[in-house]
Amino acid sequence: MQGSRFAFGPFVLDSGAGTLLRNDIPVAIGYRGLRLLAALVGRPGEILGKAELMDAAWPGRAVEEGNLTVQIAQLRKLLDPADAGKGGGEWIATVPRVGYRFLGTVEQLGGAKRKPLPLPSKPSVAVLPFVNISNDPEQESFADGLTEDLITDLSRISGLFVIARNSAFAYKGKAMDVRGIAEDLGVRYLLEGSARRAAGRVRINAQLVDTVSGDHLWAERFDRSLDDIFAVQDEVTAKIVEALLGRLRAPPPRNRPKNLEAYDLCVRARKLMDDSPQSAREAHLMLTRAVSLDPDYAEAYRWLAMNHWMGWIHAGGPTESTRSAALELARTAVALDPNDAGCRWVLAYLLAYERRFTEADTEFTTSIALDPNEADAWAALSDIAILAGRVNEGLEHIRKAFRLNPFPASWYYLTLGQAQYAARDYEAAVETLRRDETYRTSSRRFLAASLAQLGRLDEARAEAELFLVGNPHFTIRHWAATEPFRDGAMLEHFVDGYRKAGLPE
Repeated sequence: MQGSRFAFGPFVLDSGAGTLLRNDIPVAIGYRGLRLLAALVGRPGEILGKAELMDAAWPGRAVEEGNLTVQIAQLRKLLDPADAGKGGGEWIATVPRVGYRFLGTVEQLGGAKRKPLPLPSKPSVAVLPFVNISNDPEQESFADGLTEDLITDLSRISGLFVIARNSAFAYKGKAMDVRGIAEDLGVRYLLEGSARRAAGRVRINAQLVDTVSGDHLWAERFDRSLDDIFAVQDEVTAKIVEALLGRLRAPPPRNRPKNLEAYDLCVRARKLMDDSPQSAREAHLMLTRAVSLDPDYAEAYRWLAMNHWMGWIHAGGPTESTRSAALELARTAVALDPNDAGCRWVLAYLLAYERRFTEADTEFTTSIALDPNEADAWAALSDIAILAGRVNEGLEHIRKAFRLNPFPASWYYLTLGQAQYAARDYEAAVETLRRDETYRTSSRRFLAASLAQLGRLDEARAEAELFLVGNPHFTIRHWAATEPFRDGAMLEHFVDGYRKAGLPE
């Protein structure tokens, strides 16, 4: 529920934080009431139809109109400043047979200004999405794949600090000043460029910019056969490393695809990994095809293993069959490319679910050693550390992940919220888990537990109900049996929150 902040009368509504304050004192407002109020306050003076308001409060659900009437009545009661003797109707007017309208004067407040991220002690760089300058929109995935591969190659250089893919792609298609982007990401250097693939040739323009001085440290144009695309990537990486570190330092060789169609399929599929169940199924088909086209392509196996993992999340928890299939795929990926940190951490994560913790710890250690900039590895390691009862360590790992990936995929917020719950920082967990990035995912189970521990049982049970709509087969017993807990007290802490929220045993 990330959004804007509005002031009206003695109230301040912060839909992003999920709070309503009256004279700086929190008002006990439920989630649906908050959504309704945000919709009304966001368009003061306008008539909002009943269907629109019901969709705001009960997204994706068919509910009786009487539920809206009840919520509006409760809102009016909450907004009634008893000491002023005014009724809540001063704020919300009924438009008979149509809907409702907010009558008050509303001031939109500036959001909390993002604190500038301090520059790391080592040279820091972000690779912005390369622009597709061909006339063929189908080549967009090629330009994206080039960008992602350069990020991966630079990330493996231990002397550099490299921003993760998800955050770099937050700027795709956006015209922004390079200094502003660098400040957002907390880096000094930006690599930007363009790519064109046509008639068996590839043309790449690339330039490395020092955003502090404005100088171009390096720029070059490449015009090569498409068969040389990975050699060009290696050359670009080497030139950047030389410009930033003053010396050539090549990482261990990578397992490169032999089939460009398999490569394209893998690039397209990994964009779908953290989306809907339907997208996950599409990604599965693409990755299965990629593996059949290029049986020695390690990255395709790695992402196919992750695809099974994302399926677990959408299904509410891993099953034995999907765990076994994913583990086999991850082992194949590591066997094909033992120097790939991504393959290593995926295997580590799956081994943890098999409770083969010694092997998992070894694989995590290897992954971080191969690529200390692998943000996903730090986030996954945070999850496993929390379930082992190492709360401070887990919080530190997820903070590292967010620093490397300031605009991450939704599962980072799930992991952060879980860590905050484990640390008994329930208010922070609620704020994290109500963000738009993660709110409609299976993270709702942690949100429900956090609300329950705060004593906000009505809200907790409402969130538990919404969670079960998307995860109808969830039970506490199955979840507790399949999650890789190493600490009994931590397991009981989560189970206690679930029970208080009313999740099924």
